[in-house]
Amino acid sequence: GASVFASALARSAGEALLVDLDPIGGGIDLLLGGESAPGLRWPDLGGDGGRLGWAAVRDALPRQGGVYLMSGTRTCHEIAPDALAAVMEAGRRGGVTVVCDVPRQLAAAAAYAAENADLLVVLTTCDVRAIAAAAAWAGVLRAANPNVGLVVRGPAPGGLRAQEAAEAVGIPLLAAMRPEPRLAQRLERGGLRLRRRSPLTVAARAVLEVLPNSGGREPAARAA
Repeated sequence: GASVFASALARSAGEALLVDLDPIGGGIDLLLGGESAPGLRWPDLGGDGGRLGWAAVRDALPRQGGVYLMSGTRTCHEIAPDALAAVMEAGRRGGVTVVCDVPRQLAAAAAYAAENADLLVVLTTCDVRAIAAAAAWAGVLRAANPNVGLVVRGPAPGGLRAQEAAEAVGIPLLAAMRPEPRLAQRLERGGLRLRRRSPLTVAARAVLEVLPNSGGREPAARAA
């Protein structure tokens, strides 16, 4: 779901920094087939903040298909908010799109990302229980940042429309997408690869087009 879509956003953004904020998620580098790529992961980075140059961050991180990865690992680890702030700021100054994969548990680092993003994207399937959960999650996110939008992933077993889902959740609809064909098999065999007109690519581009008009405030990072 959300981690795959975050990866698709980064893949579709040109030069991007994909930041994994789930300390028990197993590492988002696995989704892109970059688990063997050399470079720093969160456990290798100290908890201190400060100003980091993008060139130094870029050279230290794994890279997979044009995406720089600030990933977790296969073990539980802590993510320091100051370290996250330094990485996000470095990406902003470097002119890359920063995409943060935020877990549902808003620990300090994830809360910082939510508060300082240009756009928060909630992903839901198109069924009643998932929409109810998305509404609860959207309420939490709106308390941190008013710039929240919805992506709806089909199919819709009960015939619900994407716009009806957005009205129930109470946030704007950014994109609706069909299921991605053979996604599970492709993730298991080399990581996420996107075709130009695949459902994930089309939805990711629709979300990226919203970013320049997401609130008019000075961003801490161009992030979703």
